[in-house]
Amino acid sequence: MTTVADLVISAEPEAWRAVGFNVDDHGLLRLGGINIRLTGGADGLAEWVLADAPDRAVDVIDGLLTSHGDAPSPADTNHANGVSSIDHVVVYTPDLERTCAAIETATGAPLRRVRETGSLRQGFHRLGELIVEVVTFPQIAQEQATFWGLALNVDDIDALYERCGDAAMSAPKNAVQPGRRIASFRESAALGLPVAVMTPHQRAR
Repeated sequence: MTTVADLVISAEPEAWRAVGFNVDDHGLLRLGGINIRLTGGADGLAEWVLADAPDRAVDVIDGLLTSHGDAPSPADTNHANGVSSIDHVVVYTPDLERTCAAIETATGAPLRRVRETGSLRQGFHRLGELIVEVVTFPQIAQEQATFWGLALNVDDIDALYERCGDAAMSAPKNAVQPGRRIASFRESAALGLPVAVMTPHQRAR
């Protein structure tokens, strides 16, 4: 099964440390079973590193820069802000069917469902613990798919908001998913890309 080993983000490590992430001296942090590598700058999510993909020669998936490596070994993922893992990565595309077909071909991960809300359409794949949310809407101008943002899981969203303050983070509100709440880091937090935080999934009992 193909999984995501690393996400390579052009952002300053100190900005992530300032909102409570444990980032080492090499710009590396772990969220769940995925490494985030912060390379400096402010250009956002540049590349993903796949583990156990069917074809390791694939270096671009419909515009998404791709490389290959091994899944990270188990490690402590505790962060002072309570963020525990990545919920999903958001990909923007002008052609939902084309991009989802390319992801399925390159990873073997099928398109699980498509959700439509007005002119907004979303397709969903799962690569191990990570959901890939592919989004299209009429205003998208680029010709190929691009990485856009991240949604992270946090144990106590109110404590995180209190820690960061309104200058760095929006107030928590109800998410689209029933029983979940969501907030977003503001541009002033300088994380290099849009980053939302969400309360954990509500498991059926």
